[in-house]
Amino acid sequence: MGSVNKAIIVGNLGADPDVRTTQSGQIVATLSIATSESWNDNDGNRQEKTEWHRVVVWGKQAESCQRFLSKGRKVYVEGKLQTRKWQDKESGQDRYSTEIVARNVTFLDSAKDSQQGGGGQGQQQQQGQGGGWGGQQQQQGQGGGWGGQQQQQGQGGGQGGWGGGQGQGGQQGGGW
Repeated sequence: MGSVNKAIIVGNLGADPDVRTTQSGQIVATLSIATSESWNDNDGNRQEKTEWHRVVVWGKQAESCQRFLSKGRKVYVEGKLQTRKWQDKESGQDRYSTEIVARNVTFLDSAKDSQQGGGGQGQQQQQGQGGGWGGQQQQQGQGGGWGGQQQQQGQGGGQGGWGGGQGQGGQQGGGW
């Protein structure tokens, strides 16, 4: 049996995307994304823990991140874990960084929502493979999402449920 290397996170950007171009001309964006969990401890006190994730995005998606994302925006990221080895310039010691190499980045709120400190539903426009939780999505290609309303050309889509409803062109979606 094979193995699976898949990471899915939903969180908020801790800084604006760091976008650069490689020597070969490829555009790469690095995102710093915070995910938080909260619980009540044994004494009934509310506790919260935040994890920071380094996400690397390539190509057209990196360009979209540069154009539309900023600190505080809520995103859904799907990708794979990758560990890089590098040498510390000062000490010469080997260092390791584990990051998520994104295959899909979905914007979950609008810029207006993030400026007001809110999250929740937003609007997204993209080409290619989509998905996400709630909000309105308009895209071309293959899509999906939990809840909300979707308008798309291609496979799946529709209204309500995970990929439920009827997509454009009369295709009936699945649905959970």
